[in-house]
Amino acid sequence: MSLATATALAAPATTTAAGSHGFLSPTGVEITFLLVGLVTFGAAIVTVTTRQLVHAALWLVVALGGLAVEYLLLTAEFIAWVQVLIYVGSVVVLLLFGLMLTRAPIGRSPDADSGNRWAALTVALAAAAALVWVVVDAFRTTWVDLAGPASGSTEVTGASLFQNWVLPFEALSVLLLAALVGAIVLSRKAKSAEKEEAR
Repeated sequence: MSLATATALAAPATTTAAGSHGFLSPTGVEITFLLVGLVTFGAAIVTVTTRQLVHAALWLVVALGGLAVEYLLLTAEFIAWVQVLIYVGSVVVLLLFGLMLTRAPIGRSPDADSGNRWAALTVALAAAAALVWVVVDAFRTTWVDLAGPASGSTEVTGASLFQNWVLPFEALSVLLLAALVGAIVLSRKAKSAEKEEAR
């Protein structure tokens, strides 16, 4: 049997094995994705149910870090590092600084609970159901080829961002800048009003 014949016989078997892959035969990456997703979900639940503000911020770090790992498992490395740098590295640090500067209580705080818990739970479940429905409907037949080239690399994301989405990206930048300037103006007006009332 020649090498060409052996290759031709092996090709249909490989195609059949790849085509028979489904939910009943998960790979190691899919199992890891599920386990990390469960840990992330648990951390998110603890974040919104704890009455200690510092613990909530630290569990938020775990939840956002779990999302970054999920992005890495989906070969979206650029989005994963943006998640770590911006959300874990900036937003949570800003929250912790805010807690320290406002001298928030470190222990259990009765003010951290609200009487609108059931309304908030209803809204959260409705938003989660809508998000799951939209994502499943949009990506029903889409599979991520983990063996192929990385589709979430910096090169691919940058090329898509600055070729196809450059105008919305710049419009969003101007909108965020306008929001920042508006926040500064409003805070200065509030400070000047407080000084006039003090006089």
